[in-house]
Amino acid sequence: MRMNEAARAAEAGLRPLSARSVVLSLLLGTHPPELPVRELVRQVEPFGVGGSTVRAALSRMVAAGDLHRTDTVYRLSDRLLERQRRQDEAVEPRTRAWGGDWEMVVITASGRGPAERADLRARLTALRLAELREGVWLRPANLRRALPPDLDAVTQHYTARPDRPAAELAHALWPLAAWSDTGRALLAHAEAADRPADRFAAYAAVVRHLLADPVLPPGLLPADWPGTRLRAAYADYRRALAEEVRARGGSRLQ
Repeated sequence: MRMNEAARAAEAGLRPLSARSVVLSLLLGTHPPELPVRELVRQVEPFGVGGSTVRAALSRMVAAGDLHRTDTVYRLSDRLLERQRRQDEAVEPRTRAWGGDWEMVVITASGRGPAERADLRARLTALRLAELREGVWLRPANLRRALPPDLDAVTQHYTARPDRPAAELAHALWPLAAWSDTGRALLAHAEAADRPADRFAAYAAVVRHLLADPVLPPGLLPADWPGTRLRAAYADYRRALAEEVRARGGSRLQ
């Protein structure tokens, strides 16, 4: 991989594997998101994480509220179930034909503290909206999803048809060229990885990158947009990983 591709891959979140990151990635990709401790230990072994390290990480994750334990079975906490939902939608986004309308969300609440404002910004970003100017968020209305009802207390929702050309507006709202470049670098890195741990880390970074994909209508995307290829490569990897797990006597990884 060229040096600029390696740098972009690193910026996108390629990082050394920890026991916690491996356990979370496995459970986030498992439906339902729960596994017995013996199966968790068996599944993380190919990634260079020993059983005692996994058990220590599991105890810390329960204490931190990441996991719930029932007897010998560990499952994601409610907070991380929401993360799994977002990850599933990132990998398989639900879209509809776009007729030119845009979603517009206007923040109407005032008097909120910095933490509340930051939390609202994070939630709107996770909904794949982008900020046009302070308090006004937009995106093309091509997603099959409703906004959470509790946002009604702090925002107003509208359907809009901006005067600005749609492709120009999309490029102003999202760093599409940078996302595309990083996506291609991650794909090249994942395809070149030859050790299980390296492939696992690469595809974990792919999923994190897909969470930031604005999922725009095709006509608004740059040429050679890598979103579809990233999703297809990740799906192939998950299938191969599930087959390896079944071959080792495991189950349920999807």
